[in-house]
Amino acid sequence: MLRIYLNIAFMLREKSKERIILGIDPGTAVMGYGVLKETGNQIELLSLGVVKMTHLDDHFLKLQRIFERTSSLIEQYKPDCMALEAPFYGKNIQVMLKLGRAQGVAMAAGLAKGLPIFEYSPKKVKQSITGNGSATKEQVAAMLKQLLKFTETPEFLDATDGLAVAVCHSFQKISTAGTGKSYSGWEAFAKDNQKRMK
Repeated sequence: MLRIYLNIAFMLREKSKERIILGIDPGTAVMGYGVLKETGNQIELLSLGVVKMTHLDDHFLKLQRIFERTSSLIEQYKPDCMALEAPFYGKNIQVMLKLGRAQGVAMAAGLAKGLPIFEYSPKKVKQSITGNGSATKEQVAAMLKQLLKFTETPEFLDATDGLAVAVCHSFQKISTAGTGKSYSGWEAFAKDNQKRMK
């Protein structure tokens, strides 16, 4: 009987080390998302994809679609937190406004479900994944494929952008077992985990 209680206690402790992270790359034409499971210092891809809204003409219908699909992802994967890519400042203020609305609606879906929300700049995400804040979307996707060991190439790079935000958030907290060491980005993580990169 004692062994059963010890096993249950161990399983609960191990479960507490797990967390599911939903990453979102907001957009009003295509929203990318990625879901990963973090167990200790290991990360595993659960899902990635896009929500296409190019067929919708009305901006408010697009925002509704973002809210509904984000809510659906939260219900399906039950994440512990949500990480979003912050809109970047561009020359076109209308594009910035639309991206800000898309991000706000995705945040609202997470907040409605009680999720903690984290936001990262595009440069911070790229720096965390590739070690280069100016990396291309293709370079980010290639690094994610190597890190998470998936071979399929998504139709839209927005999917890997969403996944990159989730991985970036994971890297902010990852530590090696027993050392208490935390990593500030991909380069530091890769340096200490060369055996895992083969």
